[in-house]
Amino acid sequence: MKPPLPTTMVEDKENFKAKAEDVFLESPEASELEDEDRQTLAPLSPMGGLERLTPLQSYLAEVRRYPLLSPDEEHEFALRYHDQADRQAAERLVTANLRLVVKIALEYHRSWMDLLDLVQEGNVGLMQAVKRYDPYRGIRLTTYAAFWIRAYILKFLMDNWRLVKIGTTQAQRKLFFNLKKEKERLESSGFVPGPKLLAQALDVKESEIQEMDQRLSGREESLAAPVTEDGKQSRQDVLRDERPAVDEVLAEEQFRELIQAKLQAFRQTLEDPKNKKEAYLFDKRLLVEKPLTLQQVGKRFNISRERARQIEARLIKKIKAFLQAEIPDFKDSDFVLKK
Repeated sequence: MKPPLPTTMVEDKENFKAKAEDVFLESPEASELEDEDRQTLAPLSPMGGLERLTPLQSYLAEVRRYPLLSPDEEHEFALRYHDQADRQAAERLVTANLRLVVKIALEYHRSWMDLLDLVQEGNVGLMQAVKRYDPYRGIRLTTYAAFWIRAYILKFLMDNWRLVKIGTTQAQRKLFFNLKKEKERLESSGFVPGPKLLAQALDVKESEIQEMDQRLSGREESLAAPVTEDGKQSRQDVLRDERPAVDEVLAEEQFRELIQAKLQAFRQTLEDPKNKKEAYLFDKRLLVEKPLTLQQVGKRFNISRERARQIEARLIKKIKAFLQAEIPDFKDSDFVLKK
């Protein structure tokens, strides 16, 4: 049995966050080191030996190599990129604000284990901010970029929180980030955080509170997970088939063919010239995907719209009587002609 790790090697998220902020955000600029030296630089382990930097530590050390910009320098580089499309100026703006991305990513570290994932998405947001930034508006780039960085990080969290995406509407996105926080606030104030109270506090529907709470607390399970001891049967093998039975599908298809044949037989009864208005309504109004309007039918026969409606109502009664006479067991003819 392996001995337990020293307690000094175990850090929770809050300790790591504080450590990263102290080492990375508040310390002076790192001295200029060659790339090869920086890759092999490693802190002393609690056991007295050397250990290599983690990917996150390497990234933090690398980002510290890029100096920050003063407001005047930032404005100058922004003008060069905005007016002259100077790619080097854009690169300088991006690298100088990589620390800002890390600082913002740390705010969401409790929602996602791998901080580098959040930093990566935040860097994409930073590049978008530099691309769209207008230096003539009198707003600092850091202020403008913070919104883009957060937007990309939040989108990443929303897309990857569950295999089935949640937060597809504005109300759901609001719930995703505020539901747990609001529950804790109400509990600390002595209230029971029920759906009604939470809905009022977050200005959403009570049903949306219940749905989001279930989706966040529910556990995802793989369809390929075995459900028997021998592992030969998976969860997808025992799922209920929601499709109708084969005999039901066949019976419905035969019934539709029967109705279609009876309607064609009824159409033949309208061949008499005195029934030409009804025949026209049957062909152009009742059994077509894009029926003519009663106004168009009235104009075709030089009659009023109301008169066309009366003729159609009489025709529908004839069709229903014909179907019930031809198919005695068939009573619900309304589904054929819903008028």
